[in-house]
Amino acid sequence: MIERDFRLLRAFLAIELPGTIQKKIEEVQKDLKLSLADVRWVAPENIHLTLKFFGNIEESDIEPILESIGKPARKTLPFSLKVGGIGGFPNLKNPRVIWMGLEDRMGILVNFQGQLEKESEKTGFQSEERSFHPHLTLGRMKSNRGRSELVGRMERLKEEVFGDFQVEKVVLFKSDLTPAGPIYTPLREVRLGG
Repeated sequence: MIERDFRLLRAFLAIELPGTIQKKIEEVQKDLKLSLADVRWVAPENIHLTLKFFGNIEESDIEPILESIGKPARKTLPFSLKVGGIGGFPNLKNPRVIWMGLEDRMGILVNFQGQLEKESEKTGFQSEERSFHPHLTLGRMKSNRGRSELVGRMERLKEEVFGDFQVEKVVLFKSDLTPAGPIYTPLREVRLGG
C-alpha cells in the first residue's frame, strides 16, 4: 500500500498593509498599552485585512484557489482604503476584540470580497456565514483587568483618521501557528486589474 504524504497548509487571502500604516498601528497600540489592560496584542507586522480564510488545504488546492481569485481580481481595478477609528467587538463599552476601522468609500472592497466568496464556493470552499466588516484586529481582551482605562483611551481615538493606502494586489498566505505566535508566509500574489 502506498502512503501519501498529506501536508496541509492553513491558508488565507489578505491585503497587506504598507509600512506607514503599520507604523500608525504601532503608535496606537503603544498608547492603548498604557492602560495596562489584559490584552493579547497582535504584532503590527502580522496585521492584515483578511478577505477569505480557506482553512487547511492541500498543496494541490493552491492552483484552483488562485484561479478563483484571478477572476474577481482581473475585474477589480486598484482602489484606495482609508484607515481610521478604533472600536471593539461586540461594542466599544465591552471590547473583546479591539479593532481599527477601514473605510471603503466606493464600496469596491465589499463588492470584491463578495465576488471572491462566490468564486471560492465554486471551487468547494464554503462561504463565510457572517457578513464582511472590513477591520484590522489590534488585540483581544484576555480578562477585564484595565478595561475601563482601555475603553477611555479607545474613546479618544474612535474618530481619528490614521491615513489611507492604495490596494494593488492581494496575497495568498500560509499560516504556521507557533507558541510564539503565528508566522505568515506569502505563497502567491495576485495583482488587481491585471
